[in-house]
Amino acid sequence: MQLKGSDEDGFGIEIVLQQGDRKPPSCVHGPTLLFEKVCKGEEGRRFYACSACRDRKECPFFQWEDDKVSEARLLAREEENRSKMPPFTHQQYCSRFRKFLALPLGRRFCQDCQLLLLPGEWEIHASHKMSQADDITEARLSRPSLMLKPLENKKSNAQYLFADRSCHFLLDTLAKLGYRKVLCVGTPRLHELIKLRNQEGKSDPMKSLLLDIDFRYAQFYGQDEFCHYNMFNHHFFGGEAASGVLRAFLGEEDGEKVIMVSDPPFGGLVKPLAHSFSQISETWRKLQTSEGSVVEMPIVWIFPYFFEPRILECFPSFTMLDYQVDYDNHPLYKHGKTGRKQSPVRLFTNLTPRDIVLPREEGYRFCKVCERYVWSGNKHCTKCNLCPSKDGRVWKHCSECQKCVKPSWRHCQSCARCALPDHPCGNSPGLEGCFNCGSLKHKRRACPLKDKRRTDNNRSKAKGGRNLPKQPRKSNSKRKSGAQRRANKLKKMTE
Repeated sequence: MQLKGSDEDGFGIEIVLQQGDRKPPSCVHGPTLLFEKVCKGEEGRRFYACSACRDRKECPFFQWEDDKVSEARLLAREEENRSKMPPFTHQQYCSRFRKFLALPLGRRFCQDCQLLLLPGEWEIHASHKMSQADDITEARLSRPSLMLKPLENKKSNAQYLFADRSCHFLLDTLAKLGYRKVLCVGTPRLHELIKLRNQEGKSDPMKSLLLDIDFRYAQFYGQDEFCHYNMFNHHFFGGEAASGVLRAFLGEEDGEKVIMVSDPPFGGLVKPLAHSFSQISETWRKLQTSEGSVVEMPIVWIFPYFFEPRILECFPSFTMLDYQVDYDNHPLYKHGKTGRKQSPVRLFTNLTPRDIVLPREEGYRFCKVCERYVWSGNKHCTKCNLCPSKDGRVWKHCSECQKCVKPSWRHCQSCARCALPDHPCGNSPGLEGCFNCGSLKHKRRACPLKDKRRTDNNRSKAKGGRNLPKQPRKSNSKRKSGAQRRANKLKKMTE
């Protein structure tokens, strides 16, 4: 999967999923991922970088794959990783929470440190901003997502929390489908609502386990309710004990059906996320004892609609539903808006689409031909034989392209395709062909020479050949926009 489009110098970055037993180096967020820096027509060079952060300011880890790291540097790296870990273990957080609940009066929560304070710690945090004691009730403590300040760095772990509308719809749907165990991966609001409904006792009880990279939730949930987890590399910070909690949760118990619901950061990479979800699904499959059990774990993956091709490439059995997921703390992702102002976030699932009933009062209808619920503006096209709209607008059919396209697109005779009226004319997709060898018959991921060149070079090194020189550092000058880079390429080709 290419992370950045190639620029005018023929530069791009791809992620490489490692095979075998070779362990990657680790940063504070767990095992790093292997990336490949590729230049057009040349062999790429691979490096390790943080799995969770795209901003080097947030996590500066970087290491070329072929670098030899000294023992002293490894020890220094381990010490740095330890220094950035949470101040308490999960067991210690649980003990602190029990003591905190036992306090008669004067409960304090440090908003600066995002920490529940015990009396002996009040003086240390005296100059910090505190929550009012009257606000820290048991009811308030049962909804930690309202107490904790959402993380906001879009290049690492930005948190967008479900609005009540979306949260109740998800839980009601899962309950109607008979699921009694919900694995909440990055969905703290859903986990909260399950626990609150169980306390009310108005419906059948459900079990839930929250996996999240935000360790602050360890202050509020026991070790059987929360695991500090990085979904980009399937890393449990609590080690084997934490992964054992997951296995125990996924195991069959009195025939209870389990489903995974995940809401990853939207800036995250699809490929490593899919790899982690596949590992969870494989763990679940191995724990099934009934002979007639399905081979694929039920999953609901919440992500923007424009990632549909990448998600379906990893999970071909998934279907994207029209339901618009909205968030409390996002300025744009709101249900009911129109055009680009509406929420682009959808549900991707391997559940049968017709079984997921979308609310008619919110503008959804059932399409008998597609056998699924769709947005009212998603008109069925008899030529395509489907409801084609992805973004909530009414799409139109192009007879020349033989498919439905967005209403703002126009057919361009020069490009032989539909595009925005002000697109760089003549720059049709696939015009440049393979990024590796230039062939117009395939893309780089399917290039037969991609791995051959690397294999030949490794053999050359084994025979005493020289290593490739390091790639020159890229200029710090501001990168041009994607449209401008494509226009420059086209200009060079026509000159």
